[in-house]
Amino acid sequence: MSQPILEVENLVVTFGHGRHAKTVISDVSFALHAGETLSMVGESGSGKTTIGRAILGLAPVSGGTVRYRGETISNISRNARRKIAREVQVIFQDPYSSLNPSMRIEDILVEPMAAAGVGGGRARVRELLDAVGLPSDAASRYPREFSGGQRQRIAIARALALEPSVIICDEPTSALDVTTQARVLKLLKDIQDATGVAYLFISHDLGVVHNISDRIAVLYRGEIVELDDARTVAMHPKDEYTRKLQMAAPVADPQLQKERRSARRAVLFGSTA
Repeated sequence: MSQPILEVENLVVTFGHGRHAKTVISDVSFALHAGETLSMVGESGSGKTTIGRAILGLAPVSGGTVRYRGETISNISRNARRKIAREVQVIFQDPYSSLNPSMRIEDILVEPMAAAGVGGGRARVRELLDAVGLPSDAASRYPREFSGGQRQRIAIARALALEPSVIICDEPTSALDVTTQARVLKLLKDIQDATGVAYLFISHDLGVVHNISDRIAVLYRGEIVELDDARTVAMHPKDEYTRKLQMAAPVADPQLQKERRSARRAVLFGSTA
């Protein structure tokens, strides 16, 4: 496989100091390749979002290294971080709170381009809206005028504005209903096919990421307990915690769902009672 575009090696993230210090990420290593989707899955508190924040420079890197295109980007200066920000973008969980409600959509999309000194103007805005399946007249409206799924499309358009090579998707569908989730996931896949962007996709739901991932990393208490191709992790998990996540994922068949819940109790408590 080609040289990784993003590498995380022996990452440690600790908050606080002295006896109040709490290590939330312990010795995590993985690589992301161009055009690939690597999903990080785990329950709340497993550390998956903290890893994304550490890559973005929003959480302290206490140990280990983060590299982008072979260059270290952990603990770099603010000016150096701005240059990386053009290449590594993020889509947040809540599309409404991540969009300034007082700004029109055109201004929201132009803002990152203006900050980076990149031109494009209205023509680029129309191009971005078209890329995410929104009409050009959306540019003159405000975030409150759109549904949750449409707002997430706007957030995706903003992330695409600077033509990044990597997008960190931090639970981008968890606030959406199942139908809208599917549409947004398809949109992300279509964008990847068209641009070759790599995704680090963060989720608590193994079922959501199964079909969009090339590989899946499973986190438990700040450590990767399983990392393999998506089908192996989702269908034939080796780690006990991964099996618990697999059985927790909702399925359409009520009987199968009941059987999964029963099996999950057996994994957790050693009994089906």
